[in-house]
Amino acid sequence: MDTLSYRTVSGNKETANKKWLVVDAEGQTVGRLASKVAKIIRGKHKTNFTPHADCGDNVIVINAEKIAFSGTKLINKEYVRYTGYPGGQRFTSAQDMLRKHPERLIEKAVKGMLPKNKLGRNLFTNLKVYVGPNHNQEAQKPEAFNLDSFK
Repeated sequence: MDTLSYRTVSGNKETANKKWLVVDAEGQTVGRLASKVAKIIRGKHKTNFTPHADCGDNVIVINAEKIAFSGTKLINKEYVRYTGYPGGQRFTSAQDMLRKHPERLIEKAVKGMLPKNKLGRNLFTNLKVYVGPNHNQEAQKPEAFNLDSFK
């Protein structure tokens, strides 16, 4: 009897075809940019996506200071952190964060969309965020990536 045999190929770190992509954050909304970047870092856009392996691409985000917020989120949104001491809860508005550390704003948004486990912490290292149009990853020969054409 002649039957067809199909095998599901499970990707892993060694078989992943990782690329370096440059994303321009100018004029992009924070949440939409973060969800698309998280999808790319995770590798969900690839046909060999495997949930338990790092098979996504490395992403470089430039122009972090030119990110946009919709509605009144720039003024009303607050980021909370805890110093570890009693009464040490600190609040920072998105406006202050954008003025002082715009790269942390994007990093925090993308990190929240990655898995909360060892894989997620490892995937987060595939993200590099820079203020301004220059970055330090020229040696990796990154390709420009248009997020508007990406679902």
